[in-house]
Amino acid sequence: MSEKSLEEEIMIKAQENRKLARYMSSTQDLVEEQIRKAREKGAFDNLEGYGKPVNLYENPYEPPEMRMANKILKDNDFAPFWIKLGQEIDSDLEKLKQDVDWFVRYIGVFWAEKRSAAAMQHYEKKQANFLYEKELTLNKINKKILDYNLQCPFFRMSRGSLVIEEEMQKIVAAIEKAKEEALNQ
Repeated sequence: MSEKSLEEEIMIKAQENRKLARYMSSTQDLVEEQIRKAREKGAFDNLEGYGKPVNLYENPYEPPEMRMANKILKDNDFAPFWIKLGQEIDSDLEKLKQDVDWFVRYIGVFWAEKRSAAAMQHYEKKQANFLYEKELTLNKINKKILDYNLQCPFFRMSRGSLVIEEEMQKIVAAIEKAKEEALNQ
């Protein structure tokens, strides 16, 4: 196939796709216009179930032969491993945030007054230990994220790994900011 005929074929396909795109967008606009007019006329007022919660208990896309099995699993609080692992990751991240918040409050109290050299040494050890533990925690969470991504059947629902160095920099920055604020008071 020559280069010129390939270009002509591409142009023809592009023209056909433009027509289809124009038609699809005009159809969408037409439907939206009809919905808007019906809403203005009040066609959606007084519908059956208006103002009541939607029953989402049954999944209309669930195969009928799986409904009983899924109901039994749901009634017994069973969830697939990857869903439980995702909940665990969320819980671990929330606990990490709470730990950092607690340490930041501790810093505010500690640096509010002048301390002895022994107290300063104790604080430095406590801070170093805290940072070490949080780095270990971040590594554990990263391993859980990797495990989650391997188990998760949907690519769209996969989670990005944490960049440990960036997360640790955020924690150190929060600690330094808390120190500065406490010293400036």
